[in-house]
Amino acid sequence: MDNRPNVQALIAAFPLPTLVIDTAEQIIALNDAAGKMLGPNAAGRHFTATLRNPKLVRAIERGLRDSAPQSIAYQGIENGADIHYDVHLQQIAKTGQLLVSLQNVEGQAQAEQMRRDFIANVSHELRTPLTGMIGFIETLRTSARDDARARDKFLGTMAREAERMNRLVHDLLSLSRVEAEQRVRPTERLDLRNVLQTTQRNLDRLALKSNVSLKPDLGAEPLFVIGEMDQLLQVFTNLLENAMKYGGADQSVEITSQIIAHDPVLRGPAIGLTIADHGPGIDPIHIPRLTERFYRADSHRSRELGGTGLGLAIVKHILNRHRGRLKISSALGEGAQFTVILPPAPEKS
Repeated sequence: MDNRPNVQALIAAFPLPTLVIDTAEQIIALNDAAGKMLGPNAAGRHFTATLRNPKLVRAIERGLRDSAPQSIAYQGIENGADIHYDVHLQQIAKTGQLLVSLQNVEGQAQAEQMRRDFIANVSHELRTPLTGMIGFIETLRTSARDDARARDKFLGTMAREAERMNRLVHDLLSLSRVEAEQRVRPTERLDLRNVLQTTQRNLDRLALKSNVSLKPDLGAEPLFVIGEMDQLLQVFTNLLENAMKYGGADQSVEITSQIIAHDPVLRGPAIGLTIADHGPGIDPIHIPRLTERFYRADSHRSRELGGTGLGLAIVKHILNRHRGRLKISSALGEGAQFTVILPPAPEKS
């Protein structure tokens, strides 16, 4: 008795969509993953009835003629969206039948596109101040060599541009560290009121300079979470600095807390801390993208105020590590509210 499993039983165990095409160019076997991709009626049909991509069709025809294994990449359409696949084709020894497996690499393609976009954005952010500084240096070497007034003006501008590049590099390093630690759970039990008090003390000088009044109302009860002090300080420093800068001078920034019985995203109880300003507000069309790297609702104003376009991306990654989230609400002319939502620390046993 032959106990060897048949082709259908073998490919049923494959995790990738896999099918077998015989010498008559018909699909004679496919696993469940391939069935979901090609439809329930693919078995027994000519392969071109379900696999219509010209590049893939040519590869299958070549694979049926030639026993040499092949790997190709092609782009298909699934539910109206472009999907990228890596396909491996190889004849099954001494049968002439062709084994075809397809791997969806759309996630890899998207990650590669994000990497290219990130490099392009960083290059742009650095090139702009560098171009300006190179121009100023050339002017100081030539026409403004003996002009003390122009020299002082250009050196002041160059100092600001250098500081802008320094902030960008600092934020890039911060983002890299946060991403590297994102899967490592924090372990420290912290009272968020203490985190906010420390943040406020650190920003008192900026608040005084901008004539902004910070108004915390955090209640008398502790707001315990499991977190990392330095990273949570970074979150609230970033949000408070933004509120003071974009809320405008001679305004107030309110910091309030709330106990949330059930947060629908965290699927359980939560602690919310809201930082609200009274600035010009944000058009709601921008809100879903504010935590993207280098996305700015107002690019010119952001650069004037020293923003790098990475602050809210860093906040998002830190809150992801803390199993929390950032909620943003705003309307034009009505200020903006940034709410940090974190799961509470379990009660001490």
